[in-house]
Amino acid sequence: MFRCGIAYPRCRWIIPLLLLFAIIFDLIAICAQSGWVEDEDAKSHYASMWKQCRGLKDNWQCQSLMDFSWAQAVAALMIIGLIILIIAFILAIVAMCNINIGLMVAVAAFLIVVAIIQIIALIIYPVKFNELIFEGNYYYTWAYGFGWGATIISIGCAILFCCLPRYEDELSGQAKVKYLYTSE
Repeated sequence: MFRCGIAYPRCRWIIPLLLLFAIIFDLIAICAQSGWVEDEDAKSHYASMWKQCRGLKDNWQCQSLMDFSWAQAVAALMIIGLIILIIAFILAIVAMCNINIGLMVAVAAFLIVVAIIQIIALIIYPVKFNELIFEGNYYYTWAYGFGWGATIISIGCAILFCCLPRYEDELSGQAKVKYLYTSE
């Protein structure tokens, strides 16, 4: 006999694991020394969240972006988002271990705040960077993408944490299994 259904208890561990990936992605985006922006050829100009460098071969001149208020705001928003994400991760583990509906709603609220904060930061950076330097074509590269990846995972987990209180019995294993498909 073949049965197909949703294993809700697995959500108890998969969702915190997704939040852990979001934390790792945020750390990569924040700590990257390059990889937010590169020029078209990736040979004469690159930038991270913290600095920009120009030059050729081994002769590079780097300048801190922290001299600009917009870069300070982006750094502050990304770091605040990471801190709130870590708090949400800890609360998610507690909520999923104890099946605490109130904590699940709180985690969803924290994740929505994280998503809003990081979306603002990830929009400010390219707008202001392009105003600062417009000398051709620039590409937003891997570290910037990790920032968006963390934000998208946060949005997805926020939606899941908003929906999970409806499935309290399924999560705790007290509900009867409903099979989507059975064959005999």
